[in-house]
Amino acid sequence: MSESKRTDKETEEKKETAEKTDEDRPIISFKNVSKIYTLYRNSREQFAALFYSSKKRMQHRALDDVSFEIRKGESVAIIGRNGAGKSTLLKMITGVAFPSSGEIRVKGRVSALLELTAGFIPDMTGRENIRFRCYVFGLRDKAIDEIEQRAIAFADLKEYIDQPVRTYSSGMRVRLGFAININMDPDILVIDEALSVGDNNFKQKCKAKINELIKKNVTVLYVSHNKDIQDFCRRCIYLQNGRVEFDGPMQEAVKKYPEFTG
Repeated sequence: MSESKRTDKETEEKKETAEKTDEDRPIISFKNVSKIYTLYRNSREQFAALFYSSKKRMQHRALDDVSFEIRKGESVAIIGRNGAGKSTLLKMITGVAFPSSGEIRVKGRVSALLELTAGFIPDMTGRENIRFRCYVFGLRDKAIDEIEQRAIAFADLKEYIDQPVRTYSSGMRVRLGFAININMDPDILVIDEALSVGDNNFKQKCKAKINELIKKNVTVLYVSHNKDIQDFCRRCIYLQNGRVEFDGPMQEAVKKYPEFTG
């Protein structure tokens, strides 16, 4: 074998090895992550904290030494009581909050169905808000054009898509928010009770879209107290007092925690 052919073969083998290694790596990784919030009695005390510290202030440990890995294409339910740390965990994955200690790694574009109507500019039309949200995500014009058409069709707001968002009902805003985020071509889709709003027809439409993304190997994290999680998720993480108490198959979680999965 000639030297040039040998070099080409070695280069190709290295490329294949790198791709396999990259595929094996977790898309989300939490390693000994803790999050501590300082609690203030009033806004005056909060303002004073900008200038001096005090050991007397109360603190709340929202997450306590949390570790787990999630790989590409997994669909994972996050369950637990109110205050267990679910929302804090999702905020860290989306980059809204940061850990007090530990290490978090998130690989890929994250689309979050959390505050669906947050970030809209009231005087802009629905169409303009779609494009604005895409620009915020750093997307280019060609990709934005495609997402715009899909989001408009999904939201099905008809002539209202070219009216200012301030004229929308709350339900119309939810439809627009969901349509934008779910058509953003995410690598990771984060859902926090988003399917508890809207009419039944729209809910079914949303469920069908989520299943479509799962089939395309999109990683899905779903927080819900409804049995919907059994339709989407194969794995379950149960949080209690900021710690991971269970991480395993959804079928086992249904038996172990029926109050959160049924």
